[in-house]
Amino acid sequence: MSEVWPLVHAERAALIDDLANLTDDLWDRPSLCGDWTVHDVAAHLVANAKTTRLGIVRAMVRARFDFDRQTAQGVERERGSTPRETLARLRQVATLTSTPPAPLDSRLVEEVVHGEDIRRPLGITRNYSAEAVVRSLRYQARTPVSFGGAKQLVASIRLRATDADVSIGDGPEVSGPALSLLLAISGRTIALRDLDGPGLSALT
Repeated sequence: MSEVWPLVHAERAALIDDLANLTDDLWDRPSLCGDWTVHDVAAHLVANAKTTRLGIVRAMVRARFDFDRQTAQGVERERGSTPRETLARLRQVATLTSTPPAPLDSRLVEEVVHGEDIRRPLGITRNYSAEAVVRSLRYQARTPVSFGGAKQLVASIRLRATDADVSIGDGPEVSGPALSLLLAISGRTIALRDLDGPGLSALT
């Protein structure tokens, strides 16, 4: 646990720095995450950072045990009336160590993947920690789809990072940067163009 939180906090701090330089109109730009804007994703990360084991139970009860509704309610609750207000809220939660009843690496996945949901549409590039990306990739690959992972999706292929010492699975290979592998198995199809190999069709 002590190994993961510094990585999570580093990703939060880096995203705050990137968001601080945006003009307000860029906060309204569509993200890579469904119908959410950059502003919505930032609000979601505030809600995530504040989530506790008891709090998620209460939130699910309010949402009548509908996970998508619970997530949407979190965005609505934490989205400030202006980008500056939401950014201030993100700063306030940047060093929290709250977590729902899930493996801690899930917190790292949230920060890295949602960080790219924001950065890629804005043309912002981040040099992520290799450890943060590889831990996130391994977590997603072993976690069932029902829990937000990609275990079933990658069950019949081999993922091989070209920029890190990591190979996962057995079958037709999909190769490329570890970050792009992570994004692709997390449903971000824009990353498929960075990948290659006979197993690529399994991800499309």
